[in-house]
Amino acid sequence: MAKDANSPQDPQGGRPGPDFRLPDPQLVSRTMADVAERGHRIVSDFLNRQHMATGESGAPGPSAMHLGTAFLEMATRLATNPTRLVQAQMGFWQDYLTLWQNTARRMWGMEDVQPVIAEDSKDRRFKDEAWRENEVFDFIKQSYLLSARYFTNVVQAADDLDPKTAQKVDFYTRQFVDAMSPSNFLMTNPEVLRKTAETGGENLLRGLQNLLSDLERGKGKLKIRMTDETKFTIGENIAVSPGKVVYQNDLMQLIQYSPTTEKVLKRPLLIIPPWINKFYILDLRPKNSFVRWAVAQGHTVFIVSWVNPDERLAEKSFEDYMLEGPYAALDAIEKATGEKAINAIGYCLGGTLLSATLARMAAKRDARIKSATFFTTMVDFEEAGELGVFIDEEQLKSLEERMQKRGYLEGREMATTFNMLRANDLIWSFVVQNYLLGQEVFPFDLLYWNDDSTRMPAAMHSFYLRRMYQQNDLVKPGGVTLGGTPLDLRKIKLPTYILSTREDHIAPWKSTYRATQIYGGPVRFVLAASGHIAGVANPPESGKYSHWVNNSQPPSPDEWFAHATELAGSWWPDWHRWVAALDKTQVPARIPGEGGLPALEDAPGSYVKVMATD
Repeated sequence: MAKDANSPQDPQGGRPGPDFRLPDPQLVSRTMADVAERGHRIVSDFLNRQHMATGESGAPGPSAMHLGTAFLEMATRLATNPTRLVQAQMGFWQDYLTLWQNTARRMWGMEDVQPVIAEDSKDRRFKDEAWRENEVFDFIKQSYLLSARYFTNVVQAADDLDPKTAQKVDFYTRQFVDAMSPSNFLMTNPEVLRKTAETGGENLLRGLQNLLSDLERGKGKLKIRMTDETKFTIGENIAVSPGKVVYQNDLMQLIQYSPTTEKVLKRPLLIIPPWINKFYILDLRPKNSFVRWAVAQGHTVFIVSWVNPDERLAEKSFEDYMLEGPYAALDAIEKATGEKAINAIGYCLGGTLLSATLARMAAKRDARIKSATFFTTMVDFEEAGELGVFIDEEQLKSLEERMQKRGYLEGREMATTFNMLRANDLIWSFVVQNYLLGQEVFPFDLLYWNDDSTRMPAAMHSFYLRRMYQQNDLVKPGGVTLGGTPLDLRKIKLPTYILSTREDHIAPWKSTYRATQIYGGPVRFVLAASGHIAGVANPPESGKYSHWVNNSQPPSPDEWFAHATELAGSWWPDWHRWVAALDKTQVPARIPGEGGLPALEDAPGSYVKVMATD
């Protein structure tokens, strides 16, 4: 029987899909009418916003010409050594010829044909079985993987390229390679083709509606929806650990959490989170809340909830964050509990701030902080990882122009930068799920937090990027002066616990390890599995990611890891044993609001609920 040329193909085996049906005509009609109406409104709004933005200052975005210069320099270097380029091309074509031969053998029914190249076992783009079982899709997948490897090899073949330029070229090459994955396109994704056949294309209509909704959310710019934000309310089902706001100023609210034990450790615990994101990553849900767990271990927990700044705080500096953050919190904790001596935790940028604060306190002989814990924190930015791609003079000037115009960095811009570091997981997977498969997003607390972006004051952010990422001044003795005091991290002599994560794209663990050779006191370095967030928010009850320990701190992180011991489960108990052993003295539990500071409002407070609606 002749095959109907117009019938859809089953992506698994090449036969017409048995579940194929035509789309509902009324649905198509309604969708197209809605597309026309909403599309006109979105475009008009976008053009109006663009006119307003360029009419005031004409501040440009990151320079495409500068990026082009980087690739031109790479091409010039390659031209000086064509042999390596030819070798890469020959290897590519030899592999491609083998792939053609293998595919032909499979089509003729031959068994045991080994792939020329295989995807990484962690690569979820090709999880559908059709990528392996169907000869055509297996060929498409391997062809893509060979091309991706070829592009990467060519980029890495350029000799004597400036390290910053090489990093930039490599990063944007991978962005291009990720974008071109066959999984991102309708006609080369077997799962999408199967869904289209089963639904008669209704998945694509739903995907179009999702795309329009995301354009509306971004006011003309695409803002990909990653989770169902309607399922979460701060203070109701996330950030719900009971406590009180006991102090506030322009930059932060200080939350004291209610005890769950009759006795608590004498030293209160102050947590300084980053202000790039909101503090409740450490208090997402009761089952994965570090705050709740620390309270249950007998800590009197205080946490800083940073304000979501607007143009009124444009001139707030890094020094202001120090004085109105850790210093103000120390004074407030003493009033609330009567205790001067505390333990402190700094997370990411909050850890960088904590290290600067400790250096100033050391210079001033201020010993109120008795131990310091750093979560995924960089203080030596010489090898800052892929974030360094965005830190050069041209891009900084462009960024500063935009911040000067508004008084702050938009939260969406920061979120996009971080998402690009994991583009397959945080961009392209949602393009496929939302727009091609037409699926509704799943309510996921971590992604809700990730999308709850914050702004950065212009003065503070410019100082942070230039003085630390670009010039690496913090690690230089006297390189940074805050509050009139030159800082020297080597004068920090107190016990220090450094927690890093093995797959961290934001604070690479080998860079964070450098702090072990800087601080002057006893240091414990622990490496957790997973990444910047999941490796930290890893409760013992989950039984998930492992961690590595090593009681010595050799100069090389590779040497440290070679002699480290891997332990199953969370690092949280290891940290608690370490910090509790420093001072086991206990006192009666402290009730928020019943000490020297009255309660201002219930946790999680009002600052954290301010959204960065750009």
